[in-house]
Amino acid sequence: MAQRGVPEATYADIEALPPNVTGQIIDGVLYAHARPASPYARASSVLGSDLGGPFDRGRGGPGGWLILFEPELHFGRDVLVPDVAGWRRERMPEMPRVPFFELAPDWVCEVLSPSTAGLDRVKKLAVYLREGVTHLWFVDPEGKTLEVLRREGERYVVAATFEGDAPIRAEPFDAIELELGALWRG
Repeated sequence: MAQRGVPEATYADIEALPPNVTGQIIDGVLYAHARPASPYARASSVLGSDLGGPFDRGRGGPGGWLILFEPELHFGRDVLVPDVAGWRRERMPEMPRVPFFELAPDWVCEVLSPSTAGLDRVKKLAVYLREGVTHLWFVDPEGKTLEVLRREGERYVVAATFEGDAPIRAEPFDAIELELGALWRG
């Protein structure tokens, strides 16, 4: 919640931010962070690329998903920007021509950095849970880990944790093997 005596943040506050800053609003509070440094940008880019072919485009995989980098999500007064997100095509058959999405993704990936990890793991996680996101991934480039959370009822459970360079299969994309180490290599 916005602090007593401090007005709630609005979308105009996000629009006033410089172009190199991402703004998000949770519980009426504006959170602003610089664009990700290279290790974090690399991890989200490689992951989105590795999932995009087989799941978004159906090349070498089952298809059935729409995968996007940094989509803007509007859930009531909350505005979130995950690093990567995906919708099952059965829920979003075609991508609408909109500036933001109100339909919660089925999967969200947050790439943790020292400046965003707390926000991602606490405040954003609570919004994703409330909005019904079924899978949430936390990628930590410094720790070289991937944590997979699955929504069960009104909470997330850890479905799997991976580390290092091993090839992995991680739900909901376990139809293909992912090269985890590619997320950390430059």
